[in-house]
This record gives sequence, structure tokens and C-alpha cells, in this order.
Amino acid sequence: MVRAYTRKEYIRRIPGSRIVQYDMGNLSEKFPVAVSLAVKAPTHLSHNSLEAARIASNRYMQRRAGRLGYHLKIRVYPHHIVRENPMATGAGADRVQDGMRKAYGKSVSIEAIVGKNQRVLSIYTNPKHYLDAKDALKRASMKFPVSCKVVIDEGEELVK
Repeated sequence: MVRAYTRKEYIRRIPGSRIVQYDMGNLSEKFPVAVSLAVKAPTHLSHNSLEAARIASNRYMQRRAGRLGYHLKIRVYPHHIVRENPMATGAGADRVQDGMRKAYGKSVSIEAIVGKNQRVLSIYTNPKHYLDAKDALKRASMKFPVSCKVVIDEGEELVK
């Protein structure tokens, strides 16, 4: 797995994360069933895709289980700073830029580096909302550039 680039002293401007919150729903209650979304291959997940997955799954669970019927948690944090060396195009571009000379690049985004079978999102809920949680995680997986699987972490005997 690649080590995250986090040397902030060399980077002038670090883009802020779009992720609004990492824990949603009912944070005070302990739920018996835990369902998670795990990635099937190592990948990088951008802060935009994590926020889109959070919105999709949270909205679905809020409609199905109500505001107090679940607890949604994002389990990864975007640390890796992504840089890009923008290339100019058009007339006179060859006189403006240096190509690959001093090609350090500007920071454009931040990403979470995720390993194989690592849990990205988790939903804690009651057994009656188990299928809703599974559907919410399926909808969240559509926002990621990698195939995912839904895993039951706790309460497998309650949902059979």
C-alpha cells in the first residue's frame, strides 16, 4: 500500500475536506446489528466521493428508519494530498510553461487511501431495519470508483 503524502510544510494551500460530519443519526443508543461497506481492492477514495456516499446513505436511512433508528459512521479519513501539474494549451503555451521541469504541482484534492477489505462506512441499527441498512450501503457503493461488498459485523444471528 502507498504511504499517504502528508508533508504539509512543502505545500502552500491544502484543500479543505468536503466531508461535513463523520457520525450521523442516533449517537446515544447502542444498536445490536452492525453492517459495513468494505472495498474489494486497494484504492484511493476522494473526499468528494466519501461525502456523496454519506449523503446518499444517510438520506435513505433517515427516510426508512427515522432520525433515531440508526447510527451511520464514516470510518476512513482523507489524509493524502493529491497534486496536479496543470499544462497550458493553445497558442504560445510552449513559451509559458516548463513541461516536466520543476513539475511538483499544485494541491487539488485530498484522498483516503483504503486497503483491500477495509471498512469504509458502517451502519448500526435494529434487526427490523437491517435490509434498509443494506440498501443504503449499496447506494453508497455506487459513489465509489471500486467494487464493494456489504459485510455484517455484529448481530448476524439476529437477521437470519
